[in-house]
Amino acid sequence: MQTSGKTKITVEAFINAPLNTVWESWTAPQHIIHWNFASDEWHAPKAENDLRPGGTFSSRMEAKDGSFGFDFEGVYNEVVTNELITYTLGDGRTVKIKFTDTGSETHIAETFEAETVNSEELQRDGWQAILNNFKKYVESI
Repeated sequence: MQTSGKTKITVEAFINAPLNTVWESWTAPQHIIHWNFASDEWHAPKAENDLRPGGTFSSRMEAKDGSFGFDFEGVYNEVVTNELITYTLGDGRTVKIKFTDTGSETHIAETFEAETVNSEELQRDGWQAILNNFKKYVESI
């Protein structure tokens, strides 16, 4: 169902780590470079983050073989520590990330507006793969 004219896709994960650890790992550049890519053939050699409303972020995503790369970047709209992040990507699409402490785990729900170039399935799979990579990283530190 499209109410805003744009398709919204949600990906989710339960992270076996305390909320403070999950938040820090999600937002600190020294952590972002270790998880912000969808597969082992990719990496994130650089990340910058000014975590505040109006602040910007940028993460470089590159194929390890050098065949392709791009900057994933945007501007924060809302930041509520340990609870919520919303931002607008460079192409105008919006993203909302909710962090919830369940008592034994931390739940992340990330909802993004789909773009029109790639299929919804491909986008969902890609964003879910990055979230799964985040989960793997956080649970290993």
